[in-house]
Parts: sequence; structure tokens; C-alpha cells
Amino acid sequence: MKPEVLERAIRLANRVGVALVATADDKGSPHVAASSKIEAEGHPRISVSEWFCPGTLSNLQVNPKISIVVWDPESDTGFQLLGESEGIQQTAVMNGLYKGPEEESPLPQVKRKIFVRVDSIIRFCHAPHSDLEE
Repeated sequence: MKPEVLERAIRLANRVGVALVATADDKGSPHVAASSKIEAEGHPRISVSEWFCPGTLSNLQVNPKISIVVWDPESDTGFQLLGESEGIQQTAVMNGLYKGPEEESPLPQVKRKIFVRVDSIIRFCHAPHSDLEE
């Protein structure tokens, strides 16, 4: 994988403001979440940050494989980053905003950063394309 392609993917993700994060559980059932921030962590590693739901986290505990899609629909330019999670870091907690009965209180929201080793990058677009590595 070329470092410059990973850099282009990170720039695109931060320009469009959203990346889709796909994981699967131990039976292969998929789950997709959205992230608003991708950062370089030293080639070939990145991190994705967001208030991820429990499904994403439980999937990564049993299956570290991850796919991150960044796509600009206007230019039909995008990338699919394929790799493995190498760890999760809690970065913020939001709790105590609910004012109703305690038994109905939702779980605290936790912002997390998922560290990913990117193994390959393939082009992602709406137009016909191959799945050859960039």
C-alpha cells in the first residue's frame, strides 16, 4: 500500500466530514457506523473517532477486521480502507443529562478512538470499477 494513497484518503475523509465504519460479529453479521474524524497515526496506521454505538465495539472485541469507506458523491471519488483494529481508547464521556426516572436512564455516551492498521486500500465509487488495490 502506498503511503500517499492513505494520505489522500485521510484528506478526503476530513474534507467530506464523514466516513462509514463497517464491522462484523463472530457470525459475520455486519454493522455500519459513521465517524466524523480520521487521523494519521504513523503509516500504515490511522484512528477513527466518534460516539460509537455498542454494536461497533462488541464486534471489534470478537472480530478485529474493519472496513472504512470515505466517499465524495459529488466527484464520485472514494476509498475503502481494509484492516484490523489494534485498540480502542475512550476520549470523553457524556452522562447526567437525562432528567427522567432513574430506571429509564440511558447508558452514558462515550466518545472513542479506534486505532486501525490499514492493510490495503481499494478504490470506492459509484461508477464501474475493479477491486484492485490503489
